Amino acid sequence: MLKGLAFGLCVLAAVAALLPLAITWIESRQARQAAGLEPYAAPAGPERHRSAVVYFSRSGNTALAARHVARRLGAELHALEVPAYALGVGGLARSALDAKARRDDPTRLPDIRPRTLDLQPFDTVWLGSPVWFYSPAPPIWAFVEHNRFDGQHVVLFNTFNSHFGDDQIAAFKARAMARGARSFEHRHVLRGRMTRQLSPADMLRAIDEAWFPAPDPPR
Repeated sequence: MLKGLAFGLCVLAAVAALLPLAITWIESRQARQAAGLEPYAAPAGPERHRSAVVYFSRSGNTALAARHVARRLGAELHALEVPAYALGVGGLARSALDAKARRDDPTRLPDIRPRTLDLQPFDTVWLGSPVWFYSPAPPIWAFVEHNRFDGQHVVLFNTFNSHFGDDQIAAFKARAMARGARSFEHRHVLRGRMTRQLSPADMLRAIDEAWFPAPDPPR
């Protein structure tokens, strides 16, 4: 019996050791798949952009969604970077620890690059992030804390695997409104569990259908 117990514990330990490697492999594959899709540069010209899209992404899914949204809107596009969260086991561990720490203490936020942006020219600011521990990832919270949204409409958009907490979305809305936003909405796309996720094309199709529905034909 003791030998069986010891064998079972060894199996559990092996699974626990391999799980971060498996997650890292899946994330790296997703990043490669999404990297070359929907390249985007804001259109040049004298006409003012009315929207900005600011996002954080680790494995490339939210980045792909952000590029797609920016393309649909003709918006300016800005990526947030946190070098400590780079793909790999170390970045995975740090991002998970920071996500849990922020849930326990909302003032625990990472250093982001860029820290601030000039958002005054825009009517609408889209803020994109994955969902970690049922909450938008810490970098997008940090961006809200370091920037103002005076008189602007703020749209939080998330890509996620399982669930998000309504309490976390409500808290994010409260922070955006406290930073000057005139209105707020939340959009999201469920990609599914890591082994059964939407393909990039299916994710973009879901975004188009839910976030940019075609107008009803005239009668």
